[in-house]
Amino acid sequence: MGRELARAMSPQVAEQPAAKGCAVGLVESGKLPKPLTWLLNYSRKNSLWMFQWGLACCAIEMAAAMASPRYDIMRLGVIPFPAGPRQADLMVVSGTVTDKMAPAVRRLYEQMPDPKYVISMGACANCGGPYWDSYSVTKGVDQIIPVDVYVPGCPPRPEALIQAIVLLQERIQREGLDNDDLAKRWRGEPIIVS
Repeated sequence: MGRELARAMSPQVAEQPAAKGCAVGLVESGKLPKPLTWLLNYSRKNSLWMFQWGLACCAIEMAAAMASPRYDIMRLGVIPFPAGPRQADLMVVSGTVTDKMAPAVRRLYEQMPDPKYVISMGACANCGGPYWDSYSVTKGVDQIIPVDVYVPGCPPRPEALIQAIVLLQERIQREGLDNDDLAKRWRGEPIIVS
C-alpha cells in the first residue's frame, strides 16, 4: 500500500508537457498581440517587487529612498519588502561586492523568477569604486549578473535611485513593442548601445 501511494504521488505526473494549442503556449512563445503586450508590460512595471542587496554605505541611501516620507518609492509601484528572491523581480545591488560575496549574489539572482531586472547602485557596485585595485573586490556587479540600469555616485542620492527606477519602468513598458533589448539580454546576445 505504501509503495502504491508513493508511485501515485511521484513527481513524474507533474512533469508531463502541456497539450499543444493551450493559451499558455501563446504566452510562452512571445507572440502576443500588441495591446495585450502593452497591458502586461504596464502591470509588470507598476508592481515591481524589490530585493535589496545592501552591502555598504549606499544601502543607507537606498533605505532613505524606501522608508523616508520625502522619497517614497511605493508611490511608483515598487514594493520594497519581499520575503526573499523568489518573490522579487527587481534586485538592487548597492555597495562593494567582494569576490567572496559574488557566488551568493549570483545564486540569489538565479533564484529570482523571470523576468528579472537589476539596478547597480553606487560606484562600488558599478566598477569597484575606490576599492577597485583591491585583490578581493569584484570590479563591478555586471561581471556576475546582467545589469539593466547603473546609478552613479559615491554614495548616490535617493533621487538617483528613484530616477533609475523610473528609467527601468520605461524600458519595461517598451519591452516587446519593437524594442527587444531586455529579451536579447535574457538570451545572452550582446546589446549595442548607440
